[in-house]
Amino acid sequence: MAEIATIARPYAEALFKAVRTDASQATVWLDELAAIAANDQLIQFADHPKVTDDQVFDVITGVVKQSLPEAGKNFLRTVIENGRLAALPEVALQFRALVNAQQGSSDAIVYSAFDIDAAALNELAGVLEKRFGRKLHPKVVLQPELIGGVRVVVGDEVMDTSIKARLEQMRVALTA
Repeated sequence: MAEIATIARPYAEALFKAVRTDASQATVWLDELAAIAANDQLIQFADHPKVTDDQVFDVITGVVKQSLPEAGKNFLRTVIENGRLAALPEVALQFRALVNAQQGSSDAIVYSAFDIDAAALNELAGVLEKRFGRKLHPKVVLQPELIGGVRVVVGDEVMDTSIKARLEQMRVALTA
């Protein structure tokens, strides 16, 4: 995966420099483009020798929910023309990291056995921000095997308060 990261870095940095004032808004449309570009069928379509760059561009812009700003269209055309559509999800990750570094914040993935409503997520985010010492952008991912509680990943830091983790700790303590 280091190769994709190496390919994606210049694109993420160039986009960050180009949209510095609108970086948070660019994150929204870039995440949507990345989600679309993660589709294997789209990558196969784009790699077909008879398909033109304009056709790929039209398919992607036809699927996008909101209209792309001019910077987004130019960025997408550049990525397609250079044959880097498959790297777009990694570009979005690196771009988000640059935006977070500028804002002094981090992304937090909250793994939960159950869906968390907005009010509970905001309350949890407040607690987590105090714990990790920075502004967090939480995203909930369902993991029913946790049974209950949450497992939070912020960068390379992990806080696991799930029932599954507690049961595992008890199992280790009993078998030791």
